[in-house]
Amino acid sequence: MRVTSFTETMLGTVRVDGRDPVRRIRLDLRAETDQVLRPHRTTRARLGGRIRIGELADDPDATGELEISPLARRRIRYRLTFTADGRLMVLDGWKSVTPRHPVRSMTVLPFTLYEDSVRVGEGTLRFPVTTGLAPFLLSFRFPRREDPAQYLAPRWDGGPGRTEVWYTTLTDPTTGTGIWLHHELVSPTDGSAPHTHGWAAAFPPDGEVRHVRFGPAPWDKPTCGFTSPGVSVAPGRLTGTAADFHWDLTEHPLAAPLFTFPRWSWRHPLLPAAHMLPAARATYDGTFSDGQQTLTLRGAPGASARIHGHGNARRWAWLHAELGDGDVLDVIAAVSTRPVLRQLPPLVFLRLRHRDRTWPRRAERSAVGLFGIGRFRARIALPEWTVTGRTLLRRIRVEVTQPAERTLALDYRDPDGAPAVCRNSESADAKILLERWWGHWRPEATWTLEGTVHAEVGER
Repeated sequence: MRVTSFTETMLGTVRVDGRDPVRRIRLDLRAETDQVLRPHRTTRARLGGRIRIGELADDPDATGELEISPLARRRIRYRLTFTADGRLMVLDGWKSVTPRHPVRSMTVLPFTLYEDSVRVGEGTLRFPVTTGLAPFLLSFRFPRREDPAQYLAPRWDGGPGRTEVWYTTLTDPTTGTGIWLHHELVSPTDGSAPHTHGWAAAFPPDGEVRHVRFGPAPWDKPTCGFTSPGVSVAPGRLTGTAADFHWDLTEHPLAAPLFTFPRWSWRHPLLPAAHMLPAARATYDGTFSDGQQTLTLRGAPGASARIHGHGNARRWAWLHAELGDGDVLDVIAAVSTRPVLRQLPPLVFLRLRHRDRTWPRRAERSAVGLFGIGRFRARIALPEWTVTGRTLLRRIRVEVTQPAERTLALDYRDPDGAPAVCRNSESADAKILLERWWGHWRPEATWTLEGTVHAEVGER
């Protein structure tokens, strides 16, 4: 079944608390439905985006709902919850659609502001037809609905020399603590029994990084997700107890799956490994305790990911970054252990979901370029590593910093018994510059992230 998504921008004015001056207001919204949009029916959509009110509000995490019923009920109703100067407000209004004035009725949105169900303001928003119509129409997407749970099922076929990973990384918005949950299945190359193991780690902004390991333990063949004594990964739920660590988290997917490697590599294991995110973005509620502090999480941003393959690369770097406004960046740069591939520079798989579009359009583009020309490049080192690359009209530079005091080194073994070590930080920093060609290179977007980036450098 296909769904519908689109973006919309509206501009206008608002007066709050009666005596305040008239202020400018801007809405940059994303709408997502659970079905194909049909104008002759009533369709409900989830709303998210950014609300800006001059000198009063700039909330990039506004949420709400949209009722689209231009023919059945002759209205398009918006209801958004946002924060303004520390106050929780609700914007409620609708466009009254009439055939007598089709353009005006479809582009003018009178609205009312409420605080604790009390009316505190009113205003009018307008859709800018001249500048906004083309981007609005081009933003419509009708992707297939994919259930993130379908990607939790184990991919291992029972053969030797394979590994499979379920991992989750997130950041507590209250304390800034980064959390890492790693669950792994290993089927040794020598044909011995498969086993599970993993770890949990906490990265407080000020304090020592703490972690705990669990396993090894026999694999009990769950049909969906991961299980090990005291630890489980199930659709929408992560639980575990290991030594003095305890966690019980509920996962709420917010975006469509993101395939860091080509989508076909997940279905057909022809590459040394494959990587994907069942949901490119998610939020987490629940509790997480590392034995020293217990965190109560509410809407913690993060994501879960999946890996399956023959083992780790010879060298690798990984990044997951929440960029705000629904944007997200995932990067993997790796040198393969295969005899020919290990002589090449790192292959880069970069996927940027920006303004509801994924760039580069194909995952192979950043790794192999066009006929071998234009591959993205990576310089893997610590405490800093970089990735750069360009397509015809865009180029990007990613600079990642993993401070030593916020980086955890863990050693383990691949299916062939070779030792590997990963140096991970769930509170890393990054600077990202995206540019577009308009006769010359101009900045399209920049992000500076401090302490909220999930990154790793590893080697065998």
